[in-house]
Amino acid sequence: MHNPAPHGQSDPHDFLEIDRLYTQEERMLRDTVRRFSSDRILPNIADWYEQGATPVELAREIGKLGLLGMHLEGYGCAGASSVDYGIACLELEAADSGIRSMVSVQGSLAMFPIWAYGSEEQKQEWLPRMATGEVIGCFGLTEADAGSDPSGMRTHAKRDGDDWIINGSKMWISNGPFADIAVVWARTDDGVRGFVIPTDTPGFSAPEIKGKLSLRASRTSELVLDDVRVPDGFRLPGVSSMRGPLSCLSEARYGIAWGAMGAARACYETALAYAKERVQFGKPIAGFQLTQAKLVDMMVAINRGTLVALHLGRMKDEGRLTPEQVSFGKFDNVRNALAIARQARSILGGNGITLEYPVMRHMANLETVYTYEGTNEIHTLILGQAITGQAAFN
Repeated sequence: MHNPAPHGQSDPHDFLEIDRLYTQEERMLRDTVRRFSSDRILPNIADWYEQGATPVELAREIGKLGLLGMHLEGYGCAGASSVDYGIACLELEAADSGIRSMVSVQGSLAMFPIWAYGSEEQKQEWLPRMATGEVIGCFGLTEADAGSDPSGMRTHAKRDGDDWIINGSKMWISNGPFADIAVVWARTDDGVRGFVIPTDTPGFSAPEIKGKLSLRASRTSELVLDDVRVPDGFRLPGVSSMRGPLSCLSEARYGIAWGAMGAARACYETALAYAKERVQFGKPIAGFQLTQAKLVDMMVAINRGTLVALHLGRMKDEGRLTPEQVSFGKFDNVRNALAIARQARSILGGNGITLEYPVMRHMANLETVYTYEGTNEIHTLILGQAITGQAAFN
C-alpha cells in the first residue's frame, strides 16, 4: 500500500483524491481485501496462472473474509453495500481477474439467483454454506451456439411427474470443474427456468476446458446434461423467463465495472514504477515525453473509470441503477482497462511479456473480460437502444 502524497502535492496513485469519497468503513474493507491479496494471492498468482489452476481452498479463505455473496442479505451473507462489493471486486482483480471471477460467479451468478428466485428451503439449504465457501457454485447459461443471444439456448427441461428431465450443454463455465452445485437455465414448456443441480447428479458432467491463454487462474468447463433427472424442488420457483438469468448477468457486470479498474491500476502502477527505474539514453524513461503521455493517459482513464464505478455503486445502493447504466460501466471501463494494459506493456518493453511482472497476465485476462458477461458489441447495442429507442440486435 502506498502512502498518500504530502499536502499540496498530487498523488500519482490517487490523483483525484477518490479515497476521500469513501467512508471510513469502506476504506477499512478496501485495506482488508488489499492486504489479503498482497499476502495470499500475489505471491502465488504467477505460478497459478502458469499452471492453469487455483487451489479450491482459496474460496474458503475468501469466504472467511465475508466476501462471498457479500452484497446479499441474510442466510449467512454479510449484507454489505453495493459499493463495498465493488471495492472488493476492484482489489481482488488488482491481483488477478480470475480470482475476482471466481468470487463474482459464486456471489452474483450462483448465490444471487437462489437468493432472488429460490424457495425458502433452497435458500436455507445452500446460501449459508456458499457464503463460507463450503459449497461452490457455477452458472450455466452460455452455450456453444448461444453466447450473445442466450434466448437461443437449446438446453431444455421436460416435466415427468414430480421430476424434471434436463438435456443439453453449457460452455465457458467458470468454477465448473470444482463446483458442488450448478444453477442451470433451460427452456421449458412454460418459459425459461432455473434449476439448482448438485454436480454429482447422475448424467451431469463438467469436462474441463484446457489450453486457455487467458484467465488461466480461473478454471473453466463445459456442462453436459444427459437425461439429468431432478425433483421439482430443485427448480427456482420465482422466475420463468429470461429476466432471471439476465438479472444475474447485470449483477456480475456491475462487479466487472469495478474489477476492471483494479487490473488497470495494477498495470499503471507497475509501469509507473518501472519507468522511474529503467534508464535509457542516460536517464529514466519516465523523463521522456512519449512515456509521460502514456502514463498520463493511463492515470486519467483509471481515475475517471473508478469515479464511474463509484457513482454506479451509490446509485445501486439507492435502488435507482438500471441495467443500461450497468452496461455503461462494463462497456467503458473494460475497454479502457485493456488499453491501459497494452500501454503498460509497451513501457515495460520485453520485460512486459514475462510473468515476473503482472502486466501481460492482466492484458491477457482482460481480453476475456472484454468478451464475457456481454461482449463490447452487445453493450454498445444495449446503450444504443437506450438512447435511440431502437433495437438493433438483429
